[in-house]
Amino acid sequence: MSDGGFTARILSAVGELPAAEWDALTDGTNPFVCHAFLTAMERSRSVGARSGWTPLPIVIDGPDGTLAAALPAYLKDHSQGEYVFDHAWADAWHRAGGSYYPKLQIAVPFTPATGPRLLTRHPELNLALLRAAETLCRENGLSSAHATFIEPEQVSVFEDAGWLMREDIQFHWENRGYAGFDDFLEALSSRKRKDLRKERAKAQEGVEIHSFTGSGIEEAHWDAFWDFYQDTGARKWGRPYLTREAFSLLGEVMADRILLVMAFIDGEAVAGALNFIGGEALYGRYWGARIDKPFLHFELCYYQAIDAAIALGLSRVEAGAQGGHKLARGYEPVRTVSAHYIVHDGLRAAIADYLEQERAGIALDQLSLGDRSPFRKGDG
Repeated sequence: MSDGGFTARILSAVGELPAAEWDALTDGTNPFVCHAFLTAMERSRSVGARSGWTPLPIVIDGPDGTLAAALPAYLKDHSQGEYVFDHAWADAWHRAGGSYYPKLQIAVPFTPATGPRLLTRHPELNLALLRAAETLCRENGLSSAHATFIEPEQVSVFEDAGWLMREDIQFHWENRGYAGFDDFLEALSSRKRKDLRKERAKAQEGVEIHSFTGSGIEEAHWDAFWDFYQDTGARKWGRPYLTREAFSLLGEVMADRILLVMAFIDGEAVAGALNFIGGEALYGRYWGARIDKPFLHFELCYYQAIDAAIALGLSRVEAGAQGGHKLARGYEPVRTVSAHYIVHDGLRAAIADYLEQERAGIALDQLSLGDRSPFRKGDG
């Protein structure tokens, strides 16, 4: 489609575009929408036919032929790896005789981290990107398009476009200018402060914990972490989303934006947590262990992440989807937003009714969670 000298087109991979052109559409603060991350998913075959995530980026070229805007989008034949669950919608539509799949997913694969979904230096093209996605759905028999974990600054674009809005809750740690972990602990109630100190001491007992980034990350570290990741993946979702090659490629193309925290016993790696370093946040992504040690998960994924965020001067830690247990460890409930374009009017109406009821429940949950904050009263 073409409008006013701007032309929308569909690609078969982000890798079809030069890194400099794609990355020029972002401010560089979110590591997951960068060319390096998205193409590592493609090159490692973590996305593609094997996964049910088929890359289908939508781009808009300017009058001079340069890249002006883009949507990181994927054709999906299932609802795995999204962390915003629409399985009930799919089941209901199938029972009614419709075909929910394939659908269009505007997201970063396997990554429940809030970030930009409309990539452009020209805000006036945001609506054009959404209209291109809608046209793609209507003209190719797709049931719907779904944009997940939308950064707050872009939510209004989807609302103005008439997409259905959905909310959920994650748990993020906020850096309120802490000088160190002990400074953070002082903001907690006395009982919670004691609990966290006990957990850290128990987790660190008998193990050595080291953090690796940049050139300090070696293939041996990835070999060990792959074992951890496979074990966690097999227990949680049946098959790990990423291939082994993905970790090596990520280490090759963006090692300076990776923080790998690992625990060792007698020199042998026994557990690890993988984080990505953004311009404002540290993003916790994967964890795994060969041993069952009390509180080691909390230490590697949550407390070490807080230490790192303070040291790096980052404003927050986003520790991934779900996990009410994070609340007691200083991670606070934060709203996340997704947007949904439904082609069929009847299905759209049914989902709109569902979302209205769900929204009320989410609001009550957030209020309840806020009342259970571990912070001292009056400290936020």
